Amino acid sequence: MPTFQFEAMDATGQEIRDVIDAATEEEAQTTIRQMGYFVTKISMKRGSAAEGAVVGGKKKRGFAVGGASNKMLTAFTRQLSILQDAGLPILRSLKILEGQCKGGKLKNALQDVCEEIEGGATLSEAMSKSPRVFNRLYVNMIKAGEAGGALEAILQRLADFMERAQSLRRKVRGAMIYPVVVVMVAVLILTFIMIKIVPVFAKMFEEFELELPAPTKLLIAVSENVVNYWYLIPAAPLAAWLFVKLVRKFKHGRMGWDLFILKLPIMGNLIEKNSLARTTRTLGTLVASGVPILEGLNITRETAGNAMFERIYAHVSDAIREGETIARPLKGASRPGFHPVALMFWALFGGGPFIVIMVLPVEGMVQMGATIAGAGALLGSCYYLLKMNAPVIDDIVINMVDVGEETGELDTMLYKVADTYDEEVRVLTDGLMALLEPLLIVFLGLAVGFIVVSLFLPLVELIQGLS
Repeated sequence: MPTFQFEAMDATGQEIRDVIDAATEEEAQTTIRQMGYFVTKISMKRGSAAEGAVVGGKKKRGFAVGGASNKMLTAFTRQLSILQDAGLPILRSLKILEGQCKGGKLKNALQDVCEEIEGGATLSEAMSKSPRVFNRLYVNMIKAGEAGGALEAILQRLADFMERAQSLRRKVRGAMIYPVVVVMVAVLILTFIMIKIVPVFAKMFEEFELELPAPTKLLIAVSENVVNYWYLIPAAPLAAWLFVKLVRKFKHGRMGWDLFILKLPIMGNLIEKNSLARTTRTLGTLVASGVPILEGLNITRETAGNAMFERIYAHVSDAIREGETIARPLKGASRPGFHPVALMFWALFGGGPFIVIMVLPVEGMVQMGATIAGAGALLGSCYYLLKMNAPVIDDIVINMVDVGEETGELDTMLYKVADTYDEEVRVLTDGLMALLEPLLIVFLGLAVGFIVVSLFLPLVELIQGLS
């Protein structure tokens, strides 16, 4: 079993140096922490039986796919800021955190960063060699902190920024979980009724040769389609998702989809405020950290996550190069204008759901379905044409940015905008949750009520005939 040398601190802050036998370095650290010590340095003792785990002076890298999770990176940034504030050298701080980190992309990146720093590179240069873990925003803020000699403050600001962004992201995602789960359960229940329950009643009605009312005929027709084409229930959403993914592969397709999302009632407002809060906080953090405004705008554009906001910040960046301020081009670029792909999505959104009516095996349904689908597509298109020029950035935001530029407090104003919209996202999310619950209950009540009434109408007629 290999032997590890370690340095640690006990609860009183006294430094401890000792050796420990363990199968792996992670196991050694776990044992040391269980002893009540905080590990600051650990290495395999020379001549140990498993010294071959280090080859060519480099630690073996564990296999990892993708990048590091936001949660892990946020925790690492906060811990690094604390260690730097305590006065530890940056290399020692990184080795402490690398030793405590679980195997994965972040641990591999930290090992690379430590080796780069030992080779003479700065922290920002070392982190830039791992772009899948440390993005441009992260690297540029570290670079600004190194240039200004305020790395501790920059790390604290970066940790605050990442924690706020993660909290907002978690809030929005949490709000989406409840309706998605309820809708999926409702679809499963209704599908079970259509496949197992309704056909039994249909067979009974056929044996008694009853004259069925229109609602019962419609219900049986829907049931027959569900029984025959049940695979379309999961296939249709999957096909829609693949279609959107394919369209978003193209520049104009991505812009059209993002404009469609921004103009959705309620949900679009939530996404718009969320994007605005995230981008203003990003830009404010970069400006406060000393990153040049053009570089900050480019980084904000790359991390916006929405094609419309990317276009806005690109336009502002181009205008600043020509000597403009931020507020004026920001206002001019905030109106999306017409986009044909967005119009296509709104036509599909308005008329697509009613195409299902056309396949029902009931007389006249094809013509009725085509008429309703056409009317829905027309209404969706008209709604888009009415809303397409509505600005995605409110005048109050532009005014606050203008004041921030005039007073030299741009970062403060951007923080205030981000805080305001963070609060609006929270309120809107809570309101959306409060609204969705009764709407889903009403939908389920109407669906179940229609099924019950449609099945009992022929039964009532049958009982009256027998009596």
